[in-house]
Amino acid sequence: MARLATTTTTTTTSPPHASPDKRDQKPSPTKTTPTTTAITTTSITKTLKQTLSLLNPSTHLYITQASPLWGLVERIYALPHPPPRRRRTRPMQVLCVGLPRTGTESLQQALLHLGYEHTYHGWDVVYDADAGAGYAPGWVALARRKWYAGLGGKGGGSAEARITAEDFDELLGHCVAVTDAAASVFAAEMIAAYPEAKVVLNMRRDLDAWERSLRNTLVHANESWGFWIASWLDRECFWAWHVYERFLWPLLFRAPDGDMARAIRGNARWIQQEHCNMIRGLVPKHRLLEWYIEDGWEPLCKFLGKPVPDVEFPHANAVNGGWKAREEQCNKRWVERAFVNLILLVMAAITSIIVARIYLF
Repeated sequence: MARLATTTTTTTTSPPHASPDKRDQKPSPTKTTPTTTAITTTSITKTLKQTLSLLNPSTHLYITQASPLWGLVERIYALPHPPPRRRRTRPMQVLCVGLPRTGTESLQQALLHLGYEHTYHGWDVVYDADAGAGYAPGWVALARRKWYAGLGGKGGGSAEARITAEDFDELLGHCVAVTDAAASVFAAEMIAAYPEAKVVLNMRRDLDAWERSLRNTLVHANESWGFWIASWLDRECFWAWHVYERFLWPLLFRAPDGDMARAIRGNARWIQQEHCNMIRGLVPKHRLLEWYIEDGWEPLCKFLGKPVPDVEFPHANAVNGGWKAREEQCNKRWVERAFVNLILLVMAAITSIIVARIYLF
């Protein structure tokens, strides 16, 4: 009995390292600091962006540009009042053939200041002062001829594939200078079409900054679900998306599948080098100026035979808000109109359902 009592006493004794105070103490609740909340929010935002980047409308809903289906879609979205074909009224004088995001809009402003009226920019493809996106179908037709004329038994060097000055003049015959999309995408064709024009090869010295700019603009637009959805709800918006996100930029950067993010990441630098070497090989030295935006007025004016203006060289972001302002213009002009069309479609669908229930059920 004494032995049993001793054993019982030992088993009921509290653990040697647990004091009564700590044993009775309740665990304190975990405190969430503002720093922890910020880190969590940042992680969620980063994860969300990575997920959305995989949902690229151009890549996951992709149909090759050579498909006959696009011919049918283009007829469905044909603009009701296509603008007239243009004719050249003055000789083409300057071709600025640098790739996008190399000071193209600043260069346009500079040429306009020097008296080259009008200087055609990539924005004119979809924001034409006289026709809006009315000439975009013409650029789609030229892009299809440039890259897809070899299909269906037509050779790449055939007459059908050749783009002439008359073809370009139908779209920009009112212009004496060209920069950005049209000039970079069709650089070789324009140099051949306008052999008397002077050629400016505009470039960026900082290639890292250039790639970031491409990602923040071209890739950002390419991954916009809002823009893509709006393109199916508004005719002008359709052509804006069609010409740039299915033809001009993807094919220039070797992304026929529409994945601009991957193309910029893997191709931008060698394409830039290849493009510059092509221009140097096509243009005689006396007709070519290799120019960086940091160079400003002096080399440009000397090359063009113009006096140096007594004003600061224009920077597009300061003059007209740059890319951000154009995005807002796009939203105002197309996305809002597409949203109204969406509301009308929903209302029409609801009305149809109500009428069907009344008369058929």
